[in-house]
Amino acid sequence: MGIIIRVQELLAAEFGDQAVTAVEELGLQPALVIHREKLAAVCLFLRDHEETYFDFLSCISAVDNGVESGSFSVVYHLASIPHQHQLTLKVIVENDRHLDNLPVVPTVSGVWRTADWHEREAFDLMGIYFEGHPDLRRILLPEDWEGYPLRKDYQEAETYHGIAIK
Repeated sequence: MGIIIRVQELLAAEFGDQAVTAVEELGLQPALVIHREKLAAVCLFLRDHEETYFDFLSCISAVDNGVESGSFSVVYHLASIPHQHQLTLKVIVENDRHLDNLPVVPTVSGVWRTADWHEREAFDLMGIYFEGHPDLRRILLPEDWEGYPLRKDYQEAETYHGIAIK
């Protein structure tokens, strides 16, 4: 928990108390929940600050928190190779689940190049829209695929271009 507390202190000093909305201490990987609007600035700060220097984004995961919750989470796994520490950040986005109103999170592809492909995957499979992404398009599924197959309320199609899927 040491790095979590220190990062929370650094973020409060730089951005005020609004940047971190919660601290999740349970589970194998404690996480800081970051305010959506502050995400890109927080990530840039954590990458460039000499004490944290999170130079590697290893993964971005999109999580469907369930139809009843009305929210999605985006989870960022950061690592500092020189300092040998890791950090998990989360952004929680409320959403009505309509396919014409995707949950929106700012891109961090300008902070870490690896975010480019991770964000495209989260867009493709979960329907998270990464605002400001330079090339947000499907990466695993065909461009004309309908829906987002990792959502808990996804309805599988029976055919694709006249070919039975099941």
